[in-house]
Amino acid sequence: MNRTTIDLWVGIFVALGLGAIVFLSLKVGNLASFKTDEGYHLEARFDNIGGLKVRAPVKSSGVVVGRVERIRLDTKTYEAIATLRIEPSYLFTKDTIASILTSGLLGEQYIGLEAGGDTVMLKEGDRVAKTQSAVVLEKMLSQFMFGKAAEMGGSSGNGPAPAPAANPAAPSAPAAGANAGGTTK
Repeated sequence: MNRTTIDLWVGIFVALGLGAIVFLSLKVGNLASFKTDEGYHLEARFDNIGGLKVRAPVKSSGVVVGRVERIRLDTKTYEAIATLRIEPSYLFTKDTIASILTSGLLGEQYIGLEAGGDTVMLKEGDRVAKTQSAVVLEKMLSQFMFGKAAEMGGSSGNGPAPAPAANPAAPSAPAAGANAGGTTK
């Protein structure tokens, strides 16, 4: 092979490698969806969204049925509002529950939709009434640690735990100086 043929093949190989890197980057960032379906939009309000991001999947029974399109903060209620774009082929009932879940132990967060039994379906612009916020691992760990500290001697850490209150219905203890037999010497 001559020099120009080798250079041509190296150039093709490098271009394919760069294309693969770009494709994988888009796939990892949930940006590789080429669907043009508009679908319909739903709104869900959460106290805490944890690490939920725009373009995160919306799943029902493990099947991706949409994406998180927008996340914003309501400045009056201080709740996070997630706007979901649901594919038009999937319909959900009015009593659907939206939960923020995590794939694996420390994986990506997504919204899980659990349909209820209502006969009325959600439509464009409706709000999912029942939501469950994200479980924040740090908050759970601190609650566990402080709970254990309270069991081991008080939550303040400033000395021994207070003595339990006396039960007024319990019989009184023998007077000082009395022996076990109840007689004094």
